[in-house]
Amino acid sequence: MTSTRNTAQRREVISALSQVQGFVSAQDLHGLITKNGGAIALATVYTQLKKLAEGDDVDLVMTDRGETLYRRCVIDIHHHHLACRVCGATVEVDAPDLELWANEIAAKHGYRDLRHVLELNGICPTCQSH
Repeated sequence: MTSTRNTAQRREVISALSQVQGFVSAQDLHGLITKNGGAIALATVYTQLKKLAEGDDVDLVMTDRGETLYRRCVIDIHHHHLACRVCGATVEVDAPDLELWANEIAAKHGYRDLRHVLELNGICPTCQSH
């Protein structure tokens, strides 16, 4: 019975993420779910987002204030993001040189099953013009 309940909660979180353009905080996502009549605890939203991130089903970025933002993955391959510190706009970037470097460092130290997150942030062209 617990797994069915978790599956329903997972679907509710995924459904809400599908309604959002761009990245969203867990709190804002919880607000969207409850606004649409869902009954899910904020802690459960966090738990489901964590599981989705671990399964690479959602992208995440960290703001310069330390807040984690989430969105449904658009690309099924490993990628990184360049995020605007002002408006939150993001660009997905491919970084083959970074991947090569990370794998070389891991191999040099005998590590396997390497995972990493690269967060790049700056100010996008639109925000620079304001």
